[in-house]
Amino acid sequence: MIKKKRKHKKRLKHFFMGLLITIAVLAILFLIVLKLFTVKRVVVEGNELYDQKTIEDAVLNDKYSWNSLYVYLKYKVKDTKKIPFIDTMSISLDSPHTLHISVYEKGMLGYIYIPGINENAYFDKDGFVVETSSDTVPGVPCIDGISCDKVVLYEKLPIKQAMLKDILELTQGLKRQDLVPDSVDYGAQNAPVVKYGNVSVIIGDTTKLTRKIERLKAIMPSLEEQSGTLHLESWTEETTNIVFDKSE
Repeated sequence: MIKKKRKHKKRLKHFFMGLLITIAVLAILFLIVLKLFTVKRVVVEGNELYDQKTIEDAVLNDKYSWNSLYVYLKYKVKDTKKIPFIDTMSISLDSPHTLHISVYEKGMLGYIYIPGINENAYFDKDGFVVETSSDTVPGVPCIDGISCDKVVLYEKLPIKQAMLKDILELTQGLKRQDLVPDSVDYGAQNAPVVKYGNVSVIIGDTTKLTRKIERLKAIMPSLEEQSGTLHLESWTEETTNIVFDKSE
C-alpha cells in the first residue's frame, strides 16, 4: 500500500515537472514570437491605383498588427479588407521583420456610364463587369455612345454581342500598343472615334483594325501638342496618305 502511494506521488511529481517545463518552453516561445516577429518593413507590389500607405492601412488594421506572424496567420484564415478595383491581396513573410503584400488589381479595359445607377461600370477583357463606382480611374478609357440602362456585377455588359466584340477588340488592341485613350466615342453610326487630349482619331470600319492601330502607333509621336482630327476611316494597306485636319 505504501509502495503504491509512493509510486503515485512520484508520478504526480513527474507530471507536474513535465507540465512546468512545457509551460516554461511555451512562455519562452511566446516571448520569442513577441520580440522577434515585429513589423519593421512592409513591401507592397502590384499596386498602381493606390499608394503604399493605403494598402498598408488596409492590411495592418488592428491593435495586434505590429506582430508580423500574427498578420501573416490572420490572413491565412480570413480575407483582407475589400478595396474598390482590387481583386485580391496576398500576405507573406520575407523575414520576421518584413511583410510582403502582393496586390492583384482588377483588369479593367474601360468603363461605361450607367444613368440608372449614376455610376460607371468597369469591364474586363471578356466584357464582364468587375466594378461599379462613381470614381474615374486614371488610364481606363470612358466608352461613350453606348446605350446601357443597368448592369449586374460579374456578368457581361448587356449590349449587343457584335458591339461588345468590337469594343473589346479595339480597347485590347490599343492597350497592347500602349495607346490607351482618354475616351472612345461610338457616336450615332457606332463607328469609334478615339480621343487623346485634343486629338481625335476616326477609326471608321473596324476591319483591319490591327493594322490601323499599328499605323496609329507610328503616327502618334508626331501629333504631340497638336490639336485636330486624324482620319483612319478610309485607310487601306495600299494607302500612304493619311489626313490630319488641324484645329483652328
